[in-house]
Amino acid sequence: MTLDGTRSYVLRAPGAPGRVVVDPGPDLAPHLAALADAGPVELVLVTHRHADHTGGLARFRELTGAPSRGVSAEFCAGPGAAPLADGEVLEVAGLRIEVLATPGHTADSACFVVSAPGDPLSGTVVLTGDTVLGRGTTVLAEPDGSLRDYLASLDRLNALDLADPVPGLPGHGPVLPDLRAAVHAYREHRTERLDQVRGALTALGVTLPDGEFPLPDTLLDAVTGAVYSDVDALVLPAARSSVRAQLDYLRGRP
Repeated sequence: MTLDGTRSYVLRAPGAPGRVVVDPGPDLAPHLAALADAGPVELVLVTHRHADHTGGLARFRELTGAPSRGVSAEFCAGPGAAPLADGEVLEVAGLRIEVLATPGHTADSACFVVSAPGDPLSGTVVLTGDTVLGRGTTVLAEPDGSLRDYLASLDRLNALDLADPVPGLPGHGPVLPDLRAAVHAYREHRTERLDQVRGALTALGVTLPDGEFPLPDTLLDAVTGAVYSDVDALVLPAARSSVRAQLDYLRGRP
């Protein structure tokens, strides 16, 4: 589920004394100590709520004394540590960091557009968390994953006014040399998956029910088996979660 592990990022401008750490990761003492030893930490940011990104957050705050912020108040602690707001610009560690709310993988997912102050069009990178991965595609996680939100988030990333190609730094997998190209491929993949789900429903002779009640497990299992027949059994629960989000999208739910 985490490919080759969860990426933590240590950011600073050349010559800046302080650092920003993004996603300290799970509660692994040697890893957290290595992050803390990288230099004074001014701020900790989290891209979203999952434990592989935030499990070590409390310990890391103890090690560094740094405040932490995320979209969810659950991950905010320290002086002035309010929840991150969409469009907010942070100036810290000699950097300009713009917060971009990108719900879909989870409701609290965010990306960070990082550049030098006064020069947002060059030398910029985008930290994408689990919204865009270094390889493969992301799951629309229960209970708050949303395909409608996710597609809108991909469109926001695609519309960023940045010089191409801009690198994407994901929460898992290798660096993306061209984020916009990766976003385009993700958009096409989601469209293909929706077509496959529609085809599975037709083959099963199923018309999606309206209303707010949960979809039956038998339907979720049948569509997951038809659409994701080639995936490893270990990731079928994640595939099933994405199928639920796709079916909710097709029946018009948020």
